[in-house]
Amino acid sequence: MDAVVEELEHNHCDHHHVQNDYMGLRIAAIFIIAVGSMAGALFPVLARKSTWLHVPKPVFDFAKYFGSGVIIATAFIHLLAPALEALGSECIAEAWGEYPYALALCMLSIFALFIVELVAFRWGTAKLARIGKSHDSHGHGLGAHAAHGPETETPAPTNKEKEVTSDAESATSHNHGGMRTWSTDTATQVIGIGILEFGVVLHSILIGLTLAVDEDFKILFVVLVFHQTFEGLGLGSRLAYMDLPQRYSWIPIVAAIFYGITTPLGIAVGLGVRSSYNAESATASIVSGVLDSISAGILVYTGLVELLAHEFLFNKEMMASSNGKLAYALLSMMLGAGLMSLLGKWA
Repeated sequence: MDAVVEELEHNHCDHHHVQNDYMGLRIAAIFIIAVGSMAGALFPVLARKSTWLHVPKPVFDFAKYFGSGVIIATAFIHLLAPALEALGSECIAEAWGEYPYALALCMLSIFALFIVELVAFRWGTAKLARIGKSHDSHGHGLGAHAAHGPETETPAPTNKEKEVTSDAESATSHNHGGMRTWSTDTATQVIGIGILEFGVVLHSILIGLTLAVDEDFKILFVVLVFHQTFEGLGLGSRLAYMDLPQRYSWIPIVAAIFYGITTPLGIAVGLGVRSSYNAESATASIVSGVLDSISAGILVYTGLVELLAHEFLFNKEMMASSNGKLAYALLSMMLGAGLMSLLGKWA
């Protein structure tokens, strides 16, 4: 009996049925999801830059906090859960089932990001200290608030310190008509948003590949249109609030467009290899599980540390705000997490 069950499992893993149904819609999905993804990611960026489109600040706040909830739910529901399933598949070697590798890889990703940020923060703080500036490691403005806790009182700068700071600012703005140039603070922002986008992009490519070959195409397609639009809104709301020098103002736009093309790219690749790609194979399960685990760690760290902690606990403006504003922010975040978690029922 055991031999029969083992044979059936083996056949299930080796079986590969080429999906040629809904080919027209599968191709159209490339463009439909591209529009939804780019609209979600680009709208906050372009709306904040626009001089004629006046979007009320509460709408921006909603997008920002809603996006935080989306990113956290994506990490747990859309990445970590599928990683556990993939690395627990009956189609891969039994050794993968002897240890919770998905959780271990997620934890490793979190610690790796923490160490990278810790080293970058120490280096940046030391560098800025030499020119007489304080440093906020998360791009909220130099000296805006403490990076990992409430800001303490600081003595007024002496005349000598003012001269050093003035000289440093002059050095960074020369030949640019007083405009700020690339600085450690700018680099920190770009690295932070780059880490967030890397985790989101990995996930987007994988789900695009899955959509191209999945048997339950129609349900997954509808869900992914909303999924990618919400996720794009979460990313775009963060891109929109990057405080960059004018000459680097193109970075958020390019990052939003890059996000928008990743899932369509995954779909196109999936359609191209659908005759040979078997989503149930051992190789596909291992690759998908490992990448999902790493991506989950990236988004867990980013969501909890960069978004929640710094938008709520260590944000002096939020701590001093009214109960109504705090409730609005929390409800927006929970709505994003709730809707994204609900989509996890189908995708």
